[in-house]
Amino acid sequence: MNGPLHGVRVVEVAAIGPAPYGVMLLADLGAEVVRVDRASAAAGQPGAEASMVGVSRNRRSIAVDLKQPAGVEVVRRLSAAADVFVEGFRPGVAERLGVGPDDLRAAHPGLIYARVTGWGQEGPLAPRAGHDLDYAAVAGALHGIGRADTSPPPPINYLADFAGGGAFLAIGVLAALVERERSGEGQVIDAAMLDGTASLTAFLHGLRGMGAWSTDRGSNLLDGAAPFYDTYACADGRFLAVAALEPQFHAQLCAGLGLDAAEWPQHDPSLWPEQKDRLAALIATRTRDEWMEVFADTDACVAPVLDLDEAPDHPHNQARGTFTDAFGRTQPAPAPRFSRTPGGVHRPPPTPGEHTEEVLSALGFDDDERRALRADGVVAGGG
Repeated sequence: MNGPLHGVRVVEVAAIGPAPYGVMLLADLGAEVVRVDRASAAAGQPGAEASMVGVSRNRRSIAVDLKQPAGVEVVRRLSAAADVFVEGFRPGVAERLGVGPDDLRAAHPGLIYARVTGWGQEGPLAPRAGHDLDYAAVAGALHGIGRADTSPPPPINYLADFAGGGAFLAIGVLAALVERERSGEGQVIDAAMLDGTASLTAFLHGLRGMGAWSTDRGSNLLDGAAPFYDTYACADGRFLAVAALEPQFHAQLCAGLGLDAAEWPQHDPSLWPEQKDRLAALIATRTRDEWMEVFADTDACVAPVLDLDEAPDHPHNQARGTFTDAFGRTQPAPAPRFSRTPGGVHRPPPTPGEHTEEVLSALGFDDDERRALRADGVVAGGG
């Protein structure tokens, strides 16, 4: 069965971070993706892109030297047959290589050209280097994460790279595809990790405007100040996530812990520090799994904090197929789910240039042309 994006053709220039994740979302939903890897990667110098194996499924790979005019021509021919072109260069690099939006859309006005950067295509920081942590910091998202008495911890790179960057890149592509059905025209998408991460803070800006959120980290309902919304260490060094926000859930939390809810007023912040200390001491008396036996059939909103190896084996994840075993690796299954046209994992991550011959042949390059491109080092990789 084909996914909802079956028939959508995407050309992706190999990158790190948000671009491969955003393209994975499209590929999981059925888009046909060809990744343009560097010719040197196919020759045994994979570079940082090799770390993206976890988000590189469901595409083919062609290895091209974009510093050669003939390599640029290969990519232009690829894009002329595509619906979407995705790149994650710093601003101006694609233009210097000859594969910028004006270059590609001149011959193909219907092309959707999606570009993702950290700071965006303009602004004083646009030419500067950065990483997830920097974009989350300037977006105002990082400051509120962590304990009051410590510096904000790095939220791995979930926040700006993948949520603020890759997911918003995919949203932009999907919206542009819908709009093209009406206008017949493509357009350029400027997906900045900074902008997407700032969008994720909309809820907190709303609370801030109401006077219901403090910029003092660790002093708010959802940032660890409330005893009923936090994580706690258990006797075995593992953790429980407690999120009993509503009063009926808080009552079930108290019952499971052997406490009288009437003696534990929920929304008196002056009592929260003492309550947290008492909860921490109580929860530390049993192991994580022992507590989960207590709360298993309740609405106390208590969950085990699972690591990457444990999560795929959780009974609920097993029942839903939240993770899948494909091509020798356990990995998250495609999301979201569709009733008629589900996504799927149908290709393993390709090696750089694995499909060079196949892709060139499909573009109409004959045997002599393909041999010449290889001889000149314009393309590389297997057949």
